[in-house]
Amino acid sequence: MNTADLGLPVEVPSTALFTDQYELTMLQAALKAGTAERRSVFEVFTRRLPHGRRYGVVAGTGRVLDAVTNFRFDAQMLAFLGERGIVDEATVKWLADYRFQGDIWGYPEGEVYFPGSPLLRVEGSFAECVLLETVILSILNHDSAIAAAASRMSSAAGGRPLIEMGARRTHELAAVAAARAAYVGGFATTSDLAAGFRYGIPTVGTSAHAFTLLHDQERDAFRAQVDALGADTTLLVDTYDVAEAVRTAVEVAGPGLGAVRIDSGDLLLVAHRVRQQLDDLGATETRIVVTSDLDEYAIASLAAAPVDAYGVGTQLVTGSGHPTCSMVYKLVARAESADPSAELVPVAKRSSGGKTSIGGRKWAARRLDTYGVAQAEVVGTGAVPDELADRQLLVELVKGGKVVAREPLDAARERHIAARGNLPLSATQLSRGEPVLPTEYLHVPSGS
Repeated sequence: MNTADLGLPVEVPSTALFTDQYELTMLQAALKAGTAERRSVFEVFTRRLPHGRRYGVVAGTGRVLDAVTNFRFDAQMLAFLGERGIVDEATVKWLADYRFQGDIWGYPEGEVYFPGSPLLRVEGSFAECVLLETVILSILNHDSAIAAAASRMSSAAGGRPLIEMGARRTHELAAVAAARAAYVGGFATTSDLAAGFRYGIPTVGTSAHAFTLLHDQERDAFRAQVDALGADTTLLVDTYDVAEAVRTAVEVAGPGLGAVRIDSGDLLLVAHRVRQQLDDLGATETRIVVTSDLDEYAIASLAAAPVDAYGVGTQLVTGSGHPTCSMVYKLVARAESADPSAELVPVAKRSSGGKTSIGGRKWAARRLDTYGVAQAEVVGTGAVPDELADRQLLVELVKGGKVVAREPLDAARERHIAARGNLPLSATQLSRGEPVLPTEYLHVPSGS
């Protein structure tokens, strides 16, 4: 992506080698066989949701558009491929001019999905589409896993803001993507400055225990922080004795102290005690922020506590136990020749072990009941029934190689809130269960 399109400051480097070698060797073989230019349709979907999850969340779509736009082989990359003998000279020459010229349709970012949902449909020649498999799956599997965890945490928080704090718990580049996905899933802010710089996500942060330990007395640390950041700052009060720290914090900052943060102990009990103490000291508007290895279950357990915000790290950036979504990228239709007018033929993998797929270029729609609540995810081939025509989920993302659906990240965040809100209430239950919507498959022959 040229992030300047959204007024953002970062250019994304080439993504051409974010791929598996077999994609290039398939390309070489197809070029030799004369099948590389056959019109093809690939789809991204998952056969199942992570165990016990009720819905998935599409995240990373914007990053996929960046990756496709920047899938370019420079001279050094081409030299590497040739010198290693990964592909032959003819394939290296073909790759030198690679530009994706096809079309991409997909669920818009922030939308929810279910098993079998055609989350992304990539259309073009076999050669140009097959190369994108790994980078697309890498982005969508990671970001959608984080967004799903974030959505569950956001739902459990019941409107209280969530702070993404996981940068130190994952790869430094994954941390930026995780912060972006968490924002889509409902988090309000991030501590990661790279995410704020690249994507415009609001950033927050004040101090850690090291700052308190640096000073001779806790009071000195609080005074230094308030002098530097103002009374509206957040003071960390669990380095030593919490009750004493809260008393000192209010004495130093006054009753207008912005917030206190609790990072250890029995958070439910401590939060109640701190709230009572703050109120007794006249700091009735001072907020309480809790951190310390939170996940959606811990957040839900604090629903009755006087907590104003949650900071989440490890469990968020690891998908709260499900760091991937098991999405796959499969060829579902292809032409019988390289003739642009050749008819598309459905193709599908047939194997044991639950790894079968359904052939054909698919559409998807969501059926709603009379109250506007989602009833089913309908996936079909052929013509779309009239009653579902205005419920279709896929939108055009790339047309003739040009991105046509760039949008601000806030649009994806708002879309997710709306999409989750249209699901049955059981979608927000944290207990394990089946997908909240069934997936119905419908085939309507063309022309019927």
